[in-house]
Amino acid sequence: MPTGSKNPNILLGWILDSLGLVKRKIESWGDEEEFGALHRIMSEALLLEPLKGWDIKTLGDVCGLSQTGMHHQMLKLREAGLVSSENNGRWHIYVLRGGSITSAVNLMAVQAKEIIELRLLELNSHIKHSDKRMEIPGETIEDNFKIKISEPSATKDNESRFDALLDDLGLNGDRAKDTDDLAKKVFIELANSSNPITILSLSDKFSESRSRIKRTVDRFRNSNIVERVPMLDRIAQDIYIGMTRQYDARGEEWLFTRGGFGRINESIAIELVNGIKNNNLDSDIVQEILLPLSIEKQKILLNTLGGRMPYGYRIKGCNGEDVRENVMRSVDRTFLRLKTVAERLDKSINTVD
Repeated sequence: MPTGSKNPNILLGWILDSLGLVKRKIESWGDEEEFGALHRIMSEALLLEPLKGWDIKTLGDVCGLSQTGMHHQMLKLREAGLVSSENNGRWHIYVLRGGSITSAVNLMAVQAKEIIELRLLELNSHIKHSDKRMEIPGETIEDNFKIKISEPSATKDNESRFDALLDDLGLNGDRAKDTDDLAKKVFIELANSSNPITILSLSDKFSESRSRIKRTVDRFRNSNIVERVPMLDRIAQDIYIGMTRQYDARGEEWLFTRGGFGRINESIAIELVNGIKNNNLDSDIVQEILLPLSIEKQKILLNTLGGRMPYGYRIKGCNGEDVRENVMRSVDRTFLRLKTVAERLDKSINTVD
């Protein structure tokens, strides 16, 4: 959020960007931000006289855009639910819904939340219930939330309603071909699994590049439907491989210094080294030896041995209802922020007036 800012341009820019109507060229919200056509339409017309009844020609004169450009921009605002229109002869007359940006956002939020609830009910039936799925704590890092909210669209030829649902939610990506069903295959695989699945496993299963699989999974992560989770059952195996390799290459002294053995319980470190020397270790024995160590210390040990924490991906919830609640929490939080900034924008405009 544009924390503490009272600049109407910055507040409006944040709202338009958060709704996916524009794309920023920089990451910070400052005075150097360059604002485009949609921003001018709002700031120079609709926000100043929200109920005037603007037609395309008048808006174009104010904002310096052609009628074709104006039609394109106003279509985006209508689809977002910020403006409404009515016919007046040969012209469409536009107003800011409710007479202010705060009212427009409030009206849009009510409609959008009803629509996404409906779409998530459709998604629920495709998720297999599994209590085991959530046994391992997931990551607490909150990624940028992004989901497309649209009413059910018409079913295309050779397309199922589930295909249409994924497309309506934006989970197929912006440039997906009609024949591309990778998102569908990835979702079904995760939705029917009780265990986390790695990018590599999905890549091998569907004969797709890891980068393409990751982009697909990231869309589900950003929608709060899927989350990344550490694969704890793999830590011991990777530690075993790492310390064996490092012992053969650098020796015992390195393990106790740069290898991280000096940071853990001495008896555990000695038991591991003796196991390597006597050649009687395997991943199961290592896992048993490491039991007294916390997961965080095991992660650090793996890192110092040159390994990386293995991660997998899973549906974020035991069932479809859990997923619905997760997504709706993100939706509610997003609209709460939008309402807060909209109110601040209205106050800024009134102060300027």
